Amino acid sequence: MNKPKSVFAGLLAATGLTAFILMAAKAPHTEAPSSAKPNIIYLLTDDQRADALGAMGNPIIKTPHLDQLANKGLLFKNAYVTTSICCVSRATMLSGQYMSRHGIADFSTSFSPSAFDQTYPMLLKKAGYRVGFIGKYGVGHPKDQPASSFDYWACTTKSQPDYEMKDENGNYIHHTDKVNNDIQDFLKTNDGSKPFCLSVSFKAPHVQDNDPRQFIIQPRYKSMYAGDSIAETEKMDPKYWNEFPDFFRTEENIARVRWHLRFENNRMYQESVRNYYRLISGVDEVVGKLVASLEKQGLADNTVIVFMGDNGFYLGEYGLAGKWYGHEESLRVPLIIYDPRNKALQGKTSDDVALNIDIAPTILSLAGVEAPKTMQGVDLEKMVSKKGKKLKRSEFFYEHTFIGDPGIPRLEGVVQQRYKYLKFIDHDYEQLFDLQKDPSEKHNAAKDASYSSVLASMRSRYEKMKQEVK
Repeated sequence: MNKPKSVFAGLLAATGLTAFILMAAKAPHTEAPSSAKPNIIYLLTDDQRADALGAMGNPIIKTPHLDQLANKGLLFKNAYVTTSICCVSRATMLSGQYMSRHGIADFSTSFSPSAFDQTYPMLLKKAGYRVGFIGKYGVGHPKDQPASSFDYWACTTKSQPDYEMKDENGNYIHHTDKVNNDIQDFLKTNDGSKPFCLSVSFKAPHVQDNDPRQFIIQPRYKSMYAGDSIAETEKMDPKYWNEFPDFFRTEENIARVRWHLRFENNRMYQESVRNYYRLISGVDEVVGKLVASLEKQGLADNTVIVFMGDNGFYLGEYGLAGKWYGHEESLRVPLIIYDPRNKALQGKTSDDVALNIDIAPTILSLAGVEAPKTMQGVDLEKMVSKKGKKLKRSEFFYEHTFIGDPGIPRLEGVVQQRYKYLKFIDHDYEQLFDLQKDPSEKHNAAKDASYSSVLASMRSRYEKMKQEVK
């Protein structure tokens, strides 16, 4: 594996990895969180799949600061989203609810005023927190953005930000660097009179839609990964695309359209994945600067950092690009909780299933605020504790109904630890994966006679859960 040492070393020096290590070493050794209200920072990336992180075993990507958060905090190996598309997933994170309950299934539906009042930022504001939002809000119509509800707001008025922006002086700035500047401004304007909750939503590593360049990186990252060869996986074999049913296997399928733009041949694949990694490394740089600033301002010991992706991302598997569908590449995301106050959760890895519906109740619990009964997630810190056995889940419901045929066929299902059942609801077409025998999801067992009883059981569970999540 090759890497441009001078660029990588310079980024490490600039972003304060040493400061983070010192911060972790200074973390107080308490068995449980202190009674003081913690500051909370929620970091969200756009389209970052679970394995696009060094701490998740990726041997090529460089994410040293996020890896430090994972190594010194709580890393979830099995974190998922209940709907794999940004607008819905973000609404789920804010509300702690499945799409079936919060009702935001597209890019134009906004929270009602009463529903927005029950999101974690507004509940924390009522509890005395200073609340801020930076980057991509991504829920509802841009005209409905709740800027006035926040104490600090630095979001584009577009539903999807541009990577290439202008700063206050009219000079070029990349969106990731703009997010960094806004984080630093938020911290500088913090007077310490209140605890704060800052939600930071990156555009990276999402593509720039309708731009032939697709992944628009920060120019200084151009040499990073230039010498790395990204191995193609078996699931990029055309046979996997050809095995899909006719209604799905069409050039009108948006996942196929975007595959042609990014992964159609090895040259495109190599450059697309390198740029995808470069964008994530850019986020990692911001995380390093954030941690260094917290340490410098004396905030590090009482600031919890939560990091997650809003959905997964196909990198050419099955002949697809994007997300939306039910494979692991689309559903699984990275999730880290770094709580410097809680020794029991430092350096811990969890195999428990965590979901995006858990973000809101977890953040509220960190602040000592009771989650509304309308929230469907759980407190993740409590779930992984010795007393959290009742909160551990063995299954979750998956739902994606945006657009429909032929662009994105609608899909629902149930994901369990052993089996995954998915149903394209407009075609009554089923997928069944035995995740123990077939963890790579290469074989659809729905028409395998030996799985008939399993299929019947999963169908029954699907019908029940479809009602339970409403």
